[in-house]
Amino acid sequence: MALNLAPLSHSPRLLMEADLQPIQGSRFQPTGFPDLGAAEYPAPDGDGRMLLVESAQSMANRLEAVCWDDAAEDWVGPLQGLPYIRVRDANGAFLTTSVLEAHRLNSPYILEGRDTTVLEMLKAELAGMEQGRVDIRKLAETLVRVDTNAALHGVFLAKKELAGGRLRLPRALSAFIEAEDVQVAPSGGVKVDTVDPKGDPSKGFGNVPYARDEYVAPRITAYFNLDLAQIRAFRLGEEAERLLIALALFKIRRFLETGLRLRTACDLECRALRVTRPEGFEVPELDSLEEELPGLIDAAGQQGVLNEPRVTEVTYRK
Repeated sequence: MALNLAPLSHSPRLLMEADLQPIQGSRFQPTGFPDLGAAEYPAPDGDGRMLLVESAQSMANRLEAVCWDDAAEDWVGPLQGLPYIRVRDANGAFLTTSVLEAHRLNSPYILEGRDTTVLEMLKAELAGMEQGRVDIRKLAETLVRVDTNAALHGVFLAKKELAGGRLRLPRALSAFIEAEDVQVAPSGGVKVDTVDPKGDPSKGFGNVPYARDEYVAPRITAYFNLDLAQIRAFRLGEEAERLLIALALFKIRRFLETGLRLRTACDLECRALRVTRPEGFEVPELDSLEEELPGLIDAAGQQGVLNEPRVTEVTYRK
């Protein structure tokens, strides 16, 4: 069955929520922040406590990670043919890619090495923006062609050679996970040294007790926001729009099925995914999206929307 996106045609956003729960037991460990720890805060109505289980920044990385096959060092099967930047080291061995790098095309391994292939390409593609307004449409068109993933997750090309460091594309797909009515589940343990229990802990010897805070909550919810208005504003044509929307939905479905082991002590499962806006749209199942995507990638390629060759190779040397 062809992907039916008609219910989305007049909606500025596609909003989704997924009900999550620990896959075993009731405790889970949230993300932590330097000098802060867990992000716990009052509920909007002042009744109870909320907890940020996973931040928008981390979720972007996780939605990318489920699309990558580490063993094959390439896209998972249904996404074969999507453009990206592959980086090799000075010996020709695989180093990283724009999909794996936290800053995507703005990775220092892509833009700061001796190989200036991508930098020169971007300078040529995005010339004329040194002064005046940045042409977001042109930036989006370039990203879709050379690194389609970045058009969904955003990029900030901070190099002064590129429009004075002003090339910024916000996320079209964003997500986060919150827990409601949380309570702390305190615990702890001891690192046991059976050889020298009274040794110097600063050097790794001795018994070392430690405290640990986990949480319990009646509700854990993952929120997903796909900015349809932003994608339409790129004005890339129907084939590119369908590809970007299907790719976003694939990322969400695959994350909920395969990517919910967030940490050793935070292994979750999805009970239900629902669309809260607009009415009348249901997210296709993962297998349907897997069937659709190869055809959408081929169609976009035939329209000249995607780069040829699809993989841009660069070599990183300091």
